[in-house]
Amino acid sequence: MFSVPDDRAEQRTCLICGDRATGLHYGIISCEGCKGFFKRSICNKRVYRCSRDKNCVMSRKQRNRCQYCRLLKCLQMGMNRKAIREDGMPGGRNKSIGPVQISEEEIERIMSGQEFEEEANHWSNHGDSDHSSPGNRASESNQPSPGSTLSSSRSVELNGFMAFREQYMGMSVPPHYQYIPHLFSYSGHSPLLPPQARSLDPQSYSLIHQLLSAEDLEPLGTPMLIEDGYAVTQAELFALLCRLADELLFRQIAWIKKLPFFCELSIKDYTCLLSSTWQELILLSSLTVYSKQIFGELADVTAKYSPSDEELHRFSDEGMEVIERLIYLYHKFHQLKVSNEEYACMKAINFLNQDIRGLTSASQLEQLNKRYWYICQDFTEYKYTHQPNRFPDLMMCLPEIRYIAGKMVNVPLEQLPLLFKVVLHSCKTSVGKE
Repeated sequence: MFSVPDDRAEQRTCLICGDRATGLHYGIISCEGCKGFFKRSICNKRVYRCSRDKNCVMSRKQRNRCQYCRLLKCLQMGMNRKAIREDGMPGGRNKSIGPVQISEEEIERIMSGQEFEEEANHWSNHGDSDHSSPGNRASESNQPSPGSTLSSSRSVELNGFMAFREQYMGMSVPPHYQYIPHLFSYSGHSPLLPPQARSLDPQSYSLIHQLLSAEDLEPLGTPMLIEDGYAVTQAELFALLCRLADELLFRQIAWIKKLPFFCELSIKDYTCLLSSTWQELILLSSLTVYSKQIFGELADVTAKYSPSDEELHRFSDEGMEVIERLIYLYHKFHQLKVSNEEYACMKAINFLNQDIRGLTSASQLEQLNKRYWYICQDFTEYKYTHQPNRFPDLMMCLPEIRYIAGKMVNVPLEQLPLLFKVVLHSCKTSVGKE
């Protein structure tokens, strides 16, 4: 079983404040301070207030200045409330590896105290807590109940980042993108230690090499060349999209059979995992290793398709949401320039989802997930020394991919040609202007 050497613990940083992390707490890598803060806030049902713009810098020195923004970031980064023991004692329950994202609406219900009100049927406001700054008032219930059970409201795989910043990759966000959740945006003011030269753990190198050996990184074989002047119909474009999906799905099936841990799980579990994640795997590969063809050759084909007025008029709101999220996610991946090694790790982490129903070896999946989580972190911290936030950036793309893949299933099939035309055109045009 893959283990993390003790000397590497010093190199991990808390995803909330940038302080030295002590391990995986409530689903994410964090320090003891943020771990305890999150537990106290949830168990004691605390509601905080921010006297600024709900966008305070979180760092080791400044994390106590605004409890509202600290709890907000804990939830946005994926800290799992359900992993807190009901009796308030040390130790977690239902541990999961990686962020467990909840919707913006659910985050707002927690931050406003609405969820706690519904549980206790009463709420009373009191003075500031110990570390509140002036104007940063905290409201707490008169009788905190560490033993009370938190609401089991359904956690959805939605990136919970609210559009509270006016900036993305150094650019202002267009008005129609304002409501799209932001993908993990760290402040550049975290007091992280200066990068130091380090070596990649030999075991990490070996396992990453095994993952890469399972990948088919050759260009897609589906023909995507169209004669100049040819007008592509909706039916022709839809047929092309189906052929591409078939090839991509076939590659995922072949990938599973070559995985280094293939013999460690049952065929039933692999079938269950693939049936639940194949859309996500295809989307991830399309945005990374096959992006040049998808946003190049396929974009050229979709440019030759002209939708009718009726198609434009009947396009659904759900399709519009998928379009905007895909464009946003494309820019995130374009900014990160994900390497093949990172892609292979992200794909394995996303595939090894122990929360999927019907699995017979959930605990084994959890260990495998943890293995590749640490391997990916080890690689990014070794390869991208001057990008201390790169690993969390990569991991926080996965819940968004899951959410988008889930939404695309609900988009009517006849609307997919128009959806792809808009996404590919927008992405290709915006990159061409850079």
